[in-house]
Amino acid sequence: MNIVFCDMAVSVDGFSAGPNQSLENPLGVGGLQLHRWHLERPEESAAEIAAIVDAGAFIMGRNMFGPIRGPWDSAGPEEWRGWWGEEPPYHGPVFVLTHYPRESLEMEGGTTFHFVTDGIAAAHERALAASGGRGVSIAGGASTVQQALSAGLLDELRLHIAPVVLGAGERLLEGVGDVQLEQLGVTSSPLVTHVRYKVLH
Repeated sequence: MNIVFCDMAVSVDGFSAGPNQSLENPLGVGGLQLHRWHLERPEESAAEIAAIVDAGAFIMGRNMFGPIRGPWDSAGPEEWRGWWGEEPPYHGPVFVLTHYPRESLEMEGGTTFHFVTDGIAAAHERALAASGGRGVSIAGGASTVQQALSAGLLDELRLHIAPVVLGAGERLLEGVGDVQLEQLGVTSSPLVTHVRYKVLH
């Protein structure tokens, strides 16, 4: 089914990353705690983990792709190729929002990063066309999810709520307006509560 969905790990106080994100600490201070459920006990959330990358195409923000800011060559002569090594987990087309043009980057395992400079609506259109009739995943980060919600492009929001209070950082649902949600399902384990919502348009 060709729906647009999003999976995001969040703290109970609504943050998807901690403060002071950096190359050495990409999830910010305390942010790694949000992901214990799939790093430490993957068998408990196997279905949710598999669903995260079960899409025909993906959209992500530049901050999720990497820590480089400004022009792509501002980091020096070595080209940044993402956080995931030579074989990222997406195995399909990934459309990265950016203000700076860059040639598409083909990786091992079928992942190709395409860099989109004309906004979330253009990335959404390209991802739908490239998805082969399968779903499109808004892979993050928070700003990209906010843009998709504000533009009415998201059909399903899946929150993976960790029993963690970060107190500060990058809040997921900041500035998205009056978003109406219908709860579709809940499952839980000691490290996470998975909640699926339909976004009502």
